[in-house]
Amino acid sequence: MAMKFNHAQKVATAHAITDLLAADGVDTREDLHAWLDHQANRAALRTVKGVGPKSIDYIGNLVGRSHVAVDVHLRAFAMDAGVPDLPYAQLRAVYEEAAALLGHDKGGLEHAVWRHKSKAT
Repeated sequence: MAMKFNHAQKVATAHAITDLLAADGVDTREDLHAWLDHQANRAALRTVKGVGPKSIDYIGNLVGRSHVAVDVHLRAFAMDAGVPDLPYAQLRAVYEEAAALLGHDKGGLEHAVWRHKSKAT
């Protein structure tokens, strides 16, 4: 079993994403990587109930892109560091800038912060 969902809406979201990708001829990891290059495709994903910017960034990470998918752990870490509560895109930009200043990969920094905060909870 590749995915274990206990919530009907999550199952419906997974099916809707699969249907969208299949309709656009996205068959492989490489196809999805390239498909995500286009804003129209990212916008199409946003029309799926349950898919927001975090989901799209996370999917990008799964196919080899380096994104910061801001979740509750990254928000908590930022708040602990004194960063105000910012909208998703602004907080993602803060993490991306921090990664650049530190010479780290964006996705690598995101994952390190996530691991740190998830172990603290």
